[in-house]
Amino acid sequence: MHKNIPHIPPVEERVERKISAFTSISMCALTVIAQIATSILISFLLAEYSSLVYALLLIAGAAVAIWVYQRPGSPTYKLVWMCLLLAMPVSGIILFCLWGGAHQVKQLSLQTVPPIPCGESQRLSSEIDLGRLRRQSPAWGRLAAYLEKRGFLLYRNTDAVYFKEGAEFFEDLIQHLEKAEIYIFLEYYILAEGQLWDRIFAILKERAAAGVEIHITFDDFGNLTRFSDETLQNLQNAGIEVKAFNPVHRYVNRIYFNYRDHRKIAVIDGQFAYTGGINIADEYANLIVRFGHWKDTAVRIEGAGVWGFATQFMQMWKMMGGSFHNEDDYYRPRHEVESARGWCQPFTDGPLNNPDNPIEEIYLQLIASAQKMLYLTTPYYAVEESMQKALCIAADAGVDVRIFIPGIPDHHKFTYMVAETYWGELLSHGVKIYKYTPGFLHAKSVMADREVALVGSTNMDYRTFQLHYECGVLLYHMPVVEELLEDLDGILAESRPYTLEDWNQRSWFRKMCASVFRLGSIWL
Repeated sequence: MHKNIPHIPPVEERVERKISAFTSISMCALTVIAQIATSILISFLLAEYSSLVYALLLIAGAAVAIWVYQRPGSPTYKLVWMCLLLAMPVSGIILFCLWGGAHQVKQLSLQTVPPIPCGESQRLSSEIDLGRLRRQSPAWGRLAAYLEKRGFLLYRNTDAVYFKEGAEFFEDLIQHLEKAEIYIFLEYYILAEGQLWDRIFAILKERAAAGVEIHITFDDFGNLTRFSDETLQNLQNAGIEVKAFNPVHRYVNRIYFNYRDHRKIAVIDGQFAYTGGINIADEYANLIVRFGHWKDTAVRIEGAGVWGFATQFMQMWKMMGGSFHNEDDYYRPRHEVESARGWCQPFTDGPLNNPDNPIEEIYLQLIASAQKMLYLTTPYYAVEESMQKALCIAADAGVDVRIFIPGIPDHHKFTYMVAETYWGELLSHGVKIYKYTPGFLHAKSVMADREVALVGSTNMDYRTFQLHYECGVLLYHMPVVEELLEDLDGILAESRPYTLEDWNQRSWFRKMCASVFRLGSIWL
């Protein structure tokens, strides 16, 4: 029934993955050592010519820095590489060749495959709905048109349910997994062994035995210590097809682990699809405590819009070299929700299309188009000057701009310090910042004018906009927008304002370290 299921040698593969991950990380440190070793070598072995040799290295670093400056793309990205190339030319050139060049994202064993075909009736329906949205809300119509031009259709006849806690999300997901009859697609950045995974695996095993087609993909580097190869083997033995994104053991001599599949997608029978900030791990349902109360959110959509997420998964699966048991049309939605109000627009993004970054442009257009209120939740904040400026302009123009952030940061302490460097300017322009005091706020959402909402896997940081494969859904004039607003009001009730006085009272040492870390924010 299930064909071409590869066998993974558990012990050998696990050791290989860990060794190669350690090797890749060590290469970063070794390039810095190479800089020091080269300087010492030049000084002792080429004493009378050392200045000349090092000058040639500086010229080489400057030449590469000029080339970086002239390329299109993120100003932050270019600034970091230019500083590194000019300050430490040996390390800079080695790291840039391994990690910063234009070729690296094309060498992740991702195949070039044509887009999943869209029916002419679907495309026509999207254009008709786009016209209706334009008439009702010209600003949101422009945003929808921007995404449609990039292949992300606008869907009507779709319902949505909002989950304000991970526990609610998992109970709903598990209930629908139990009822799957045709297929299950799961794509998650983290699949962690634990109580939740035991429940989900038992269901997947039973459904696979019943003939349900199941495909799972996850980010390999993000799961090295949380998802063992024994567990992978158990999945495959159950007849479930599994693929790891960017397998670490294939890149012992390369530094490609910076590119991650950060998406969170579940599709069941073409009828239901889930997305949001929630990975499959016990902390997301607060079954274990990490950084206080873990606050996260997700949405489930039902109806025509599910196809948007199904195609996203299918495209990635095929890029990774996978295939399906049936033709693409087999996985289309089986029904529509005729009485549903509003429109939804699933979207995705990834480094292959740089410097065109739809997710970053979505945020910029949401910020610029908001007239009354703009609420954002994000666990991390490290943005380009254009987005920082857009938020300041919106607040200066009278828009009620609120950013909700964690009260207890996770293990990315340096990233949290980088975020602080942006807050002073935001606060001085009237942007309100709130810290969620019970714990770690991992939700990624935007709500504008009680008319449109964004829910997905997207953080407000460089990694999301430049390095990760991400996903999300825009919800226009749907009842679920009010559900998100109610949850944001609840978050506000449990948060404390972060003021300009708080920002100014940081220690000089913290300020200095944060400024240095900000320069390297593309790696944090």
